[in-house]
Amino acid sequence: MKQEIKKFIIKNLKWIILFICLICFLGIAEDVLEDEIFNIDTSFHTFLAEHVISDTLTPIVKIITNLGGATFLIVLSIILFIVIKNKKIGIAIVGNLGISSLLNYILKGILHRPRPIGYRLIEETGYSFPSGHSMASMAFYGFVIYLVYKYVKNKYLKWSLILLLCILIIVIGLSRVYLGVHYLSDVIGGFLVTVSYLITYTHLISEFVFEK
Repeated sequence: MKQEIKKFIIKNLKWIILFICLICFLGIAEDVLEDEIFNIDTSFHTFLAEHVISDTLTPIVKIITNLGGATFLIVLSIILFIVIKNKKIGIAIVGNLGISSLLNYILKGILHRPRPIGYRLIEETGYSFPSGHSMASMAFYGFVIYLVYKYVKNKYLKWSLILLLCILIIVIGLSRVYLGVHYLSDVIGGFLVTVSYLITYTHLISEFVFEK
């Protein structure tokens, strides 16, 4: 019985992850609809204000946050489309960015969460939940992780790149909270829904991209 359960989990792991992430996202979204501010949001903001934010670090964070911005990712997607010989992969990269951006637009339009009130180190417009930078970075760099896992044969290089990209995704998300334009729950929600989306997207396009 235990072996059967283990085999089932291994075989369906990505769908289990999708389900867990989606349920967690919907739980956060429900509270957002009720205009709730989470304790973790206020606690994390206080921690950043008291222990992290500094004049030295802020310019670095502003650079990092732009790595998840629309302009940078659009330009990078176009470059990759031109450079990559397999145009199916290029189309998948561009399509991924477009679909994830549309998903973010729809969710923000439904949930209507205002941005944090108080200090802001940069100016942003629009709604707050889920974080667009967090969704875009998870979608774009997450898809790059998928490609690295598929194509890079050298195990050391493969897992080094995957680790670096995972760190980049997290840091971009946290940069939005540091800069005062998002709650931590905006970032977490963005990550959760995009993991669910990305699992679905890679499953649907895998035959298009990889089948000869």
